[in-house]
Order: sequence, then C-alpha cells, then structure tokens
Amino acid sequence: MSWSMFRRGLAMAVLALVAPLLQAAEPPVPAQVQPSARIPVKMVVVANFENGQDTGDKPGEYQFWVEREHLDQTIAVRGAEHPIRRNADGLYGLMLGDMDAFVIDPRFDLTHTYWLFTGISGGDPNLVSVGSAAWARWVVNGDQLREFDDRQIPKNWPYGLFAIGAMKPNALPTDPNGFGSVETPEQLGMAYTLNPALVQWAYALTRDVKIPDTAALAARRKAWVGFPNAQRPPRVILGETLGSKRYWHGSMRNQWAQDWVKLWTGGKGRFAMTNMESQNAAQRIKRYGQMGLVDPQRVLVLRTASNPSMPPPGQDPLATIGDETPGQVAAYEANYRVGVPVVHQLLRHWDQYRDVLPGAATQAK
Repeated sequence: MSWSMFRRGLAMAVLALVAPLLQAAEPPVPAQVQPSARIPVKMVVVANFENGQDTGDKPGEYQFWVEREHLDQTIAVRGAEHPIRRNADGLYGLMLGDMDAFVIDPRFDLTHTYWLFTGISGGDPNLVSVGSAAWARWVVNGDQLREFDDRQIPKNWPYGLFAIGAMKPNALPTDPNGFGSVETPEQLGMAYTLNPALVQWAYALTRDVKIPDTAALAARRKAWVGFPNAQRPPRVILGETLGSKRYWHGSMRNQWAQDWVKLWTGGKGRFAMTNMESQNAAQRIKRYGQMGLVDPQRVLVLRTASNPSMPPPGQDPLATIGDETPGQVAAYEANYRVGVPVVHQLLRHWDQYRDVLPGAATQAK
C-alpha cells in the first residue's frame, strides 16, 4: 500500500468516527413543525454582548439577567453561536447576534412575543447622568448619511454630516432620485417608531425605580458644571436611542446627534442614548414583522448610560472617550433593575397581555 493510500484510508476512518459527534453537536431543526406543536414564547430579553461566560465572572449586558432571572434552561438552535436560554416562567434570553437563527427556527411561535432590547450606551449629559436609563420612543438610524470632512465644510455649517438626498445639514431629503423625497423616515429606515402606548406603560411602571448610586459616580458628576441633569443621581427618563456603527464622542458630534434625532422624528424626539446596535435590531424587527414572524408593536428598547457622549467642560475628548469606569457596571445594574418590573408584569399577567397590549385601553380613550 502506498503512503498516499494509507493517509486516505486513515482520513476516512477518522471521519467515520467523528461524523456522528458533529451531528450530535448541532441537532437538525425540523423542516416542518405543525402549528399546534410550536412553542409559544411570551417574552424575550435581548443583550448585545457578554464578557466571558454567561454566569459567574465579570458581568456584561447579559449576565445579571441570566443569573437573577434563573435562565438556566438552554436550547440549541441551528446557526446560533450561543445557546438560547429560558426560565420556568417563560422568559427567554439571547444575544442579538443569535436573533436571526432564533426567529426563523420553526419550533417557536413568536407572534405574541414581547421583546425587550437592552444595552449600555453613551448618555447625553444634557439629559442624563451616568447610570441613568431611557425608554426609547424612536430608534434613529445614524449610519446612512452623507459626509464631508469637517475641515472642508462651508463656513456656516455646524458639521459635515447630512441626509442622503439633502444638500445641507438639518434638512430632509429633497432629491427624488437619491434616497427618496416622498417616503417617510420609517419607510426610509431612518427612524423606527415604537408602540407609544406600550412605551408609556413601561415608563409609568418604572419611572420611580430607585437606581443604585455610588460614591464614585457622584464624584464624577461634580465635573459637569453647567449641566444640571448630568449632576443628578441616576434616574429613568423617556428619550431616544441613536444607533450608529461609528463610535463617536465629543460636543460637536453630540450636537449632530441631537439635531439628527429631531430631524428624523419631526422634532418630537430627543436624543438620550448613543450606541452601535439599536438600528440593527430595529431593522430586523421591521423585516420579521413584514414576514409575519413577530409583532413590531410588542417591542421595547431600554438603554442605560455607561459613559457620557461628550467630555465634561474643559476636558480633552481623547482623554475621556471610552471611559466607562465606574459607569459600566452601574449601567448593567440599571438596565436590569429598570427592565425587570416590566418583564415580571408581562409574565405574571400573560393571560391578559397575550391578546391585549398594555396601554391599549388608555390609548383608545
């Protein structure tokens, strides 16, 4: 027997031994599941990242939910990087990156599911201090835009960022051949409106939640002279989330964020939180809704401030960008404490909220 034939025979023998193990590691998803056999999912909490393991080490956005809500049951889903978690009360937890695999898995019925998208953010010091929480009424897309270098913009421009189809900052598209001038911000994918009644209900339920304060946070707040809201202890507000894959920081970009949110919400929204994921989650929910897989009217977005979106007065932006000490863990804590009353209320009264959304009766009056 030649050496090449020996190696080929050895490889085939190893493959024969390993193949069953590979199949067992990722069980096949049934091609068809009868509607009556599908698992009705009541509520899903979605986090964006975790530091290390889901439990027992340095916390990320997911760990407090997993540990405190006893998301001990795991479900393998084809295509998901992490197992989907759930508890005995019907609460599911997952990472945003695994959402597609979860939604298209035919084993789950998500038509009556409530979604809570959580996460830490940069908070606008004009509205909030580090550790504060904001329920979003709109998710605004900060990715699709035109951009000039700020060193080359016209002298009367505040910055070089403006809408595709517009010819200056703070203007909606007017070019019918570029980005569309007749579509709404929702149709353009620039602003996603969340169910107003549901958001107001969640805010009313949690507005008085006591968010833990620390001496370290209080010491940092002293630097915010002239920004009274940034000097207040952590609190719960209504405020919009701006999603952008660019990690920006500084007073000039903060002004752009405030203007951009106002532009795409018709002046009704106010910029509160900046992050890198909310726009992607909103785009997915819209697509799933169009496919009839989920109900976009059952979506909540809660972001908490782990750091300010600009430096305190007199400080260098380069010295403060990405500084989430001591705000990161405070933001994880706030996210759980403010979000969990809503989760518990929906689960405990599922017989009521399965078919009638919270706040619907108030909205009808």
